[in-house]
Amino acid sequence: MIKTNQLTKVFRTDEVETTALNEVNIEIKQGEFVAIMGPSGCGKSTLLNVLGLLDNPTNGEYHFMGHEVSNHSERQRADLRKNNIGFVFQNFNLIDELNVFENVELPLIYLGYSAKERKARVEEVLEQMQILHRKKHFPLQLSGGQQQRVAVARAVVAKPSLILADEPTGNLDSAHGEEVMNLLQELNQKGTTIVMVTHSQRDAEYSQRIIRLFDGKVIAENIKETVI
Repeated sequence: MIKTNQLTKVFRTDEVETTALNEVNIEIKQGEFVAIMGPSGCGKSTLLNVLGLLDNPTNGEYHFMGHEVSNHSERQRADLRKNNIGFVFQNFNLIDELNVFENVELPLIYLGYSAKERKARVEEVLEQMQILHRKKHFPLQLSGGQQQRVAVARAVVAKPSLILADEPTGNLDSAHGEEVMNLLQELNQKGTTIVMVTHSQRDAEYSQRIIRLFDGKVIAENIKETVI
């Protein structure tokens, strides 16, 4: 599903040039659950942005679902994103003015689903996330764990083949964090590929493989024998 070859990302200003990714070579197969770990500033979030087609690399190749996409235009990247990728962020990124149902419905509106299809799909995924009883509540009326469940629901409502999670438990206590990780693991067991950036070794234990970054380079890969 994902393959990079000498993937490099350089950020330049008038005075400073920073290499965020330095010739990164990784491969992630359909159905895997992969954690990306490393210290702050090592390039984890930059890598996730490139993998999620939010940004293009400076050099190197990125093959996504069999296609080389490193030089795609923003429109081409957006089309691939909305049809194939769901995002889960540390800060939830819910829209405060929309209720739970409306937040989760949003990706389906962009994809052109009918109102009847949207209602059925949203209620199905909210039920799966055990948050359907809160569908008319607004984000600020929910706990952090509930907000993240809504964010996961929004990420999966269009049934993407890939979920990218950036520190998905970073703003949660341990109980709510475990709840979210169990949700991600369930989705993975049903066939969704998951790539997660995390500082948490505990969260990484839910994955099948850990890729470690340091100074923009892959320094180690650990394949685990068992999953929680």
